[in-house]
Amino acid sequence: MTASCDKAIEILQATNDGDGLDPLDLKLVEMAVNGFLNDKGMERFNKLHLEITTSGYRKPWFHGIEHLTIDNAGLVYWKGFEVENYTLSYAFSEKARKDAEELARRC
Repeated sequence: MTASCDKAIEILQATNDGDGLDPLDLKLVEMAVNGFLNDKGMERFNKLHLEITTSGYRKPWFHGIEHLTIDNAGLVYWKGFEVENYTLSYAFSEKARKDAEELARRC
C-alpha cells in the first residue's frame, strides 16, 4: 500500500494535484490509494505512473474522439477550447459518447 501511495503522490505532483488527469485516471489513482484495485487495475496504475514519470502525461481523447478531452469538472474541450459541460455521471455513458461524436462533428 505504501508503494501505491508514493506513486500516487508522484502522479498528483506531476499533474497539478490531479487537475491535469483525465477523470478516469484520477479515479484510478484514488482507488489505488484506497486499496481497491485488482491485479489488472494495479497494472494500469503502474503503467500510468511509468508514463507520467518517464515521458509525461498525455490526456486521452474523450470517448476516443481526436481533439476532444474532458476535465474533472466535466468541462469538454475541443483542441483546448471549452465547448461543452457534462456531469461526470453522464459523461461516460453511451448516450454521452454519441453526443460527443456529434459535438466533434460540429467543431
